[in-house]
Amino acid sequence: MEGSGVSFFQMPLHYPRYTKKDYLNMPEAKLDRLLAEYGLTVQGNLAYKREFAMGAFLWPCFESSCLKNRV
Repeated sequence: MEGSGVSFFQMPLHYPRYTKKDYLNMPEAKLDRLLAEYGLTVQGNLAYKREFAMGAFLWPCFESSCLKNRV
């Protein structure tokens, strides 16, 4: 199907398991690779990409034990 304009995306088997702190310290190249792995192309500066990744991959915490451990 090459040249037909059809593209394929295969979802990675595992959901990223990074913390907020990990995303805040992640180099831009690694962040770009992670987003691309999930089919996400994000245009913007590093701060925007980090915010986008945290919004896409971090789940809100609703348990009191989780709220105490937030970074």
